[in-house]
Amino acid sequence: MTTAPAPVPGVMGPSAVVRTVALAGDGRSLFEHLPGPTSVAWVTGSGPDQTGLVGWGEAARYEACGPERFSRAQRWWAQWSADVELQDEVDGPGTGPVAFASFTFDPTDPTPSVVTVPEVLLVRRDGRTWLSVVGADRRSSAALLDRALDDLGRPVAVPDAPRDVRYAEGSLTVPQWQGAVAAAVRRITDGELDKVVLARDVSVECSTPVDVRYLLHRLAFSYPSCWTFVVDGLVGSTPEMLVRRLGSDVTSRVLAGTMRRSSDSSRDATLASALLASAKDHQEHEYAVRSVAAALAAHCTDLAVPTSPSLLRLANVQHLATDISGELADGSSVLALAASLHPTAAVCGTPTERALEVIRELEGMDRGRYAGPVGWFDARGDGELGIALRCGALSGSSVRLFAGCGLVAGSDPEAELAESQAKLMAMREALESA
Repeated sequence: MTTAPAPVPGVMGPSAVVRTVALAGDGRSLFEHLPGPTSVAWVTGSGPDQTGLVGWGEAARYEACGPERFSRAQRWWAQWSADVELQDEVDGPGTGPVAFASFTFDPTDPTPSVVTVPEVLLVRRDGRTWLSVVGADRRSSAALLDRALDDLGRPVAVPDAPRDVRYAEGSLTVPQWQGAVAAAVRRITDGELDKVVLARDVSVECSTPVDVRYLLHRLAFSYPSCWTFVVDGLVGSTPEMLVRRLGSDVTSRVLAGTMRRSSDSSRDATLASALLASAKDHQEHEYAVRSVAAALAAHCTDLAVPTSPSLLRLANVQHLATDISGELADGSSVLALAASLHPTAAVCGTPTERALEVIRELEGMDRGRYAGPVGWFDARGDGELGIALRCGALSGSSVRLFAGCGLVAGSDPEAELAESQAKLMAMREALESA
């Protein structure tokens, strides 16, 4: 589905007028500027130190399904953004026309992937702040800019927490999911595949509608080193950057291998040491690193791939992490790079097609846009697309939460359940009262 501002009747003109203006910083968090729950966001950090992008309103929208969802979105975006009139006084990544996107994990999933262009976009990065607006013509763009500047001067209170939060089993019961894990491990042991990621969902019902801005505030406060996002009701805080392209610089963060955290510092250090020494977790991590490096090698030169992972500590879990970087060689947009990377072994498995078949057979649910690419991109081809993890699909007073676990030979169903519960805590704690 596509909607976009229409040209002025009887006049051949641009599809939209996009204006980008520089602003002074105001010492508030980006989320404090969101005027309503229908928002988009891609933000890291917490409070006044936040950087990233937040937007509201919808100037254009595109939806696509199937294996061509990335290429169709790229074609639509190239056509739409090429036809705008641009007034850009900042000029850099994230200025001018900017779209937010959330793609499905599985190409056969009937859930549509979504690309949306906000009417108003507030950006803070690299020590600068700017505002972009998208109007149907010059007059409406100017009026929208004036209104947005007025709105930015008004403080917005943090919405109330949802009430009476109740949890229920998802598509599979806990014993059923553990049975699926055991079945997958047997297939790995028999040599059918090397790794597969099985996810589970949990249903949440509240007695009041959930305001996404409350979740954004809570997630960013608890996970400032992650990327807190919302696109078309999919909200979360992901630690995993699928791909970032800024000019010719390309980076990706690979996470695989997870251990829970402990409030006891001595116990927490022991758990971290166990993760760093775990042959099983290193094997799982290596599969994911190889899949990302191989995909990026088709588009980049001078790839830098560390020989061993580092430790990434979050509030609820700690991960083995590897940051990969390279120099773009072929001009591919960030969206094209994401299409070549997805799905990585970190969220699917290896070999990819066999792992995807096992997921479809054993997982017992449709992932929708969980574990798919999510983030933003501009008309230059720059942008940041993470993997939609530690997230939930929000609809009114209902939320569907997700967590996945990478399985290799030796994975234990009980331990994997505990890992999934630790990962679910990010969204569960965000839903609760402060």
